[in-house]
Amino acid sequence: MSGNNQRISIFPTRMALTTMKSKLKGAQTGHSLLKRKAEALTKRFRTITQKIDELKRKMGHVMQTASFSLAEVQYITGDISYQVQEAVKSAQLRVRAKQENVSGVMLPAFEMFTEGGNAFEFTGLGRGGQQIQKTKEVYARAVETLIELASLQTAFVILDEVIKATNRRVNAIEHVIIPRYENTIKYIISELDEQDREEFFRLKKVQGKKKERAAIQEIQNTVDAAEAAKKKEAALEFQAAHESGHIDVLDEEDQDIIF
Repeated sequence: MSGNNQRISIFPTRMALTTMKSKLKGAQTGHSLLKRKAEALTKRFRTITQKIDELKRKMGHVMQTASFSLAEVQYITGDISYQVQEAVKSAQLRVRAKQENVSGVMLPAFEMFTEGGNAFEFTGLGRGGQQIQKTKEVYARAVETLIELASLQTAFVILDEVIKATNRRVNAIEHVIIPRYENTIKYIISELDEQDREEFFRLKKVQGKKKERAAIQEIQNTVDAAEAAKKKEAALEFQAAHESGHIDVLDEEDQDIIF
């Protein structure tokens, strides 16, 4: 999925640009954190995988030793299963669960503990007591190894799902959300630049109109001032001639009077 041609439908304003930049920064921060989380989980996943491989090999060896020890007991003492069933009232080896936090992921961890006294203290008292004790210790180690293996297997499954989900989120943020925000920011910036150019052109036109009107008004004022100066000059000449008595009344044309 690619976000090269995607953007958010939004009205291009300065506030929208600030909001989208804030969202872009948040997405980049989240992408960085999720990527680091995925790397930490992957590292732990590889460690668990290596431990599981080692424990499975160890489990095979321990179970082989336990089987041989049980065979020795059965060869020396015969079948002691009925004695074990009679002696056991409740489980002596128990398992408790706890949780481990790994980069925000809670992984279960199982551990074995012993509760109660030894239920097999009189088993094999007649013969084979040493072999029975050895078999018990070997099977206790086998159970402990099995519990540790179960804990790692459970953590393995949980980590596998969490790593897949985290990687999907990282890819979605990197290839969809961040490009979408970037395209939206580019769109808003281009629209704002276009609005600025339109506003500059409008202001330039308005300023040109104002200058044109000012020039026309200045020309009109000049013409009016020239006419006023001519009238004033003519009035002064007339007044001067009247005062000096050089006015020829006959030269003046009377208006035609119609009776």
